[in-house]
Amino acid sequence: MFTVSREFSFCYGHRLLNYDGKCSHLHGHNARVQIMLRGDGLDDDGMLFDFNKFKITIGEWIDKNFDHRVILCENDPLVKLLLQINEPVYILPYNPTAENLAKEIFERCQFLNLPIVSVKFWETDKCNAEFNLISK
Repeated sequence: MFTVSREFSFCYGHRLLNYDGKCSHLHGHNARVQIMLRGDGLDDDGMLFDFNKFKITIGEWIDKNFDHRVILCENDPLVKLLLQINEPVYILPYNPTAENLAKEIFERCQFLNLPIVSVKFWETDKCNAEFNLISK
């Protein structure tokens, strides 16, 4: 079994609805994401997955949808206001927590047919969340 991973970094803003704490206010983060792929075999070039393809597939999606965006829950009243003034917003059906952002990236990797195993999402240097396939 082989695994490969690649990290991506981006800046984003968010806030959490119905949360009692600082994160209920609009604020920003410098995020780091590690995406791990797994497979049994290698291609003719001796690779499980070309690192450049990482950048072209999921990396470009992250840049387009998350980098320098405000990421909000669809129920957040700020969504309508920000869209009216043409601010870049990424809308989720749930709160944009580190856990949910890891899951969102994981599901995008699945949609892109990547052999995804896990997504680890650092909201800060000291705080991270992971969404992964747990083998039974």
